[in-house]
Amino acid sequence: MLRQKIQPEALAKRVMHGHVLYSHVVVVEGRRLIFISGQLARDQQGNVVGPGDMRTQIRQVGENIKAALEAAGACLDDVVKTTTYVTDIEEFFKHVDVRMEYFGALPTSTTVEVRRLAHPDFVVEIEAMAVVE
Repeated sequence: MLRQKIQPEALAKRVMHGHVLYSHVVVVEGRRLIFISGQLARDQQGNVVGPGDMRTQIRQVGENIKAALEAAGACLDDVVKTTTYVTDIEEFFKHVDVRMEYFGALPTSTTVEVRRLAHPDFVVEIEAMAVVE
């Protein structure tokens, strides 16, 4: 089984002490499973987009997942699983329409409320898995 790690140029690399902390995309050859690491509302330069604003952050996270999928030769329609972490689940469910813009008829998903994400300005993080025939 061949595994390819991809760091799309459209996404900021998280580097600490000279080490890239994670892959944005991992492609597994065979059936082509694509795993997208948890995406936060960061722009291409790594800046927080919409601090504390759930709606704005869901949209940025959707764009980041879209860019990661495109870098792996896939699209949003190929997503089969998402895991979503939010700091306020009630607020998250007020913005399902934005999530639907990116995932349409939703893939399998898990949503979990957490106390905090990687930085206090973040309110949502989504990871995804896609399958390409």
